[in-house]
Amino acid sequence: MSNFMIALVVTFFFFLIAEPIIRWLMRVFGFYAIVEEGTCHVYVLFGNVVGIFREPGLQLLWLKMGPRAFIINILGDRHILDMRLDQEYLRSLPVNSEEGAPMGIGVWFEMNISDPVAYLFKNTDPAGSLSANVRNATVRTLSNMPLGDMLETRHTMSRAVRAEVSPKSEEWGYKLGSVYIRKVHFRDADMILQIEEKVVNRLRQVTSAIRQDGANRVSIITNSAERRAAVEFARANAMRPQIVGAALHKISSDPEVANAMFEVLENENILESKGKITLVPKGHDFMKQALAAESART
Repeated sequence: MSNFMIALVVTFFFFLIAEPIIRWLMRVFGFYAIVEEGTCHVYVLFGNVVGIFREPGLQLLWLKMGPRAFIINILGDRHILDMRLDQEYLRSLPVNSEEGAPMGIGVWFEMNISDPVAYLFKNTDPAGSLSANVRNATVRTLSNMPLGDMLETRHTMSRAVRAEVSPKSEEWGYKLGSVYIRKVHFRDADMILQIEEKVVNRLRQVTSAIRQDGANRVSIITNSAERRAAVEFARANAMRPQIVGAALHKISSDPEVANAMFEVLENENILESKGKITLVPKGHDFMKQALAAESART
């Protein structure tokens, strides 16, 4: 039992301490290398590229490089490159339109490494060179464009910039992906204020025109309604004598009804006139004459 425990402890410490040391020595002497996803290992020995590993996973160097694998990590160099897609945004690149307006253009573009060897040895700073190339191509390609096209044809401008930059970037092992003009704006503050004033004035003119048009439409509708109402009232006034005459003709066919109606109408007129009524006893003609003379004098 004691021998088993001793063997167990020795094995545990062996795998705890010796196993990482052994794996480190195997990597140093080039037995294997682990390539992570989205990376590329480039091995250089005495100024020559002796191995390029792009496939992720465990790579046995001695099978692909032969005896040079045992000294590649000691006498050579290993470059680990990020092969994933990268992106960059250049803000407010100065461009003048055909009319002389100072404009600013924002360019967004993608890039990734296509040739590891060219990326390492043909340009000391491929990313910076690509950014400068995109900047120069944007200014050179989009300058002196009509202002209307510059504000509307972003896809056309994006394709023009990409066609200008792609051939040069591929020589450096840096592949240019999508290019898109994301923003086009004015750079002169005074011009922006003038445009805002013009827009505000135009909006005021449009608002006034809309209000005037609405008032005209309301006037037309009102006048039409008044004219139609006047026609209907005139028609009613013209029909009133006919209706009244027909009613009187029907009433006059019966003398008793006609006399009673006229008496009622006469009494209503007397009551509505608010005149003074003086009752004179029957047979006093002199009093009638005196009252008549008094009313004529007043």
